[in-house]
Amino acid sequence: MKTAAALVVGVASAFQMPTTPGRPATVMHETKADLVALCEKNPTALPFEGIWDPLGCADYNFWGLGNEATIGYLRHAEIKHGRVAMAGFLGFCAQSTPLVAGEHIIQPYRGYVPGVTPQEQWDNIPLIGKLQILVFVGMLESYGEGAGSPAGYVHYTKGGKPGYYPPIAGQAFGQIPFDLFDPFGILPEQSAAEKERGLFAEINNGRLAMIGLFSVLAESAVPGSNPQYKIFAVTIPPYDGNIMGSTLPLDDPFLVKLFAVLAVCGFFQQITNGAVPKLPK
Repeated sequence: MKTAAALVVGVASAFQMPTTPGRPATVMHETKADLVALCEKNPTALPFEGIWDPLGCADYNFWGLGNEATIGYLRHAEIKHGRVAMAGFLGFCAQSTPLVAGEHIIQPYRGYVPGVTPQEQWDNIPLIGKLQILVFVGMLESYGEGAGSPAGYVHYTKGGKPGYYPPIAGQAFGQIPFDLFDPFGILPEQSAAEKERGLFAEINNGRLAMIGLFSVLAESAVPGSNPQYKIFAVTIPPYDGNIMGSTLPLDDPFLVKLFAVLAVCGFFQQITNGAVPKLPK
């Protein structure tokens, strides 16, 4: 169970990307000044002014893409990891209940063991099951990065909206019936102001969820490390395994080959999206 936290958020200004033959120029809208403006619209409870950026990430230039593209990348990373953390925290809570962790008439997977912690539930999933989950998540991630050229998609390092995930219903030869957001189409149309408030709420909830998820993992590994649970008489099930570890040793021949394949796929995906500068002719 892995979750990483990005450190900064921001929006808007202008940067003209070089024109590529056959493709229109892209206008960037991400600057450090806009990060400050965004923070003023979305104040936090922390007692400091401006953006919280202890590592100076808002001034970096990742992969030679430019500072504006870097800020777009960091904004997208925070929103994405916030979403993952919200799902992870709620999943941890659900998997700690007898309804999920208890006995089942039909076993959820081969080798299921009732009455164990959420981390142990993951440990008990067969390797082939874990690979299916990772491949599925990788397919969603690849599509969200523009694989398949979704209609209207603009990458977040090229002026696209951070946090945007293109509609996926009807993809994979029609096998995916729903979109990830509002899958049943029951939410009313929102105004621009309502969308902005919703984005701020998602960012803030994601930040809190990242803290919450790490707190339950820390408490399960080191009981008493988060005294707030004792204050509210909440018991986090202990776990003595390696939370950040792997079922197989990292030097396992299977994992070595898998990492190599994933690295090559990720590299070519980044080239396709323009995140890796191409060598001059």
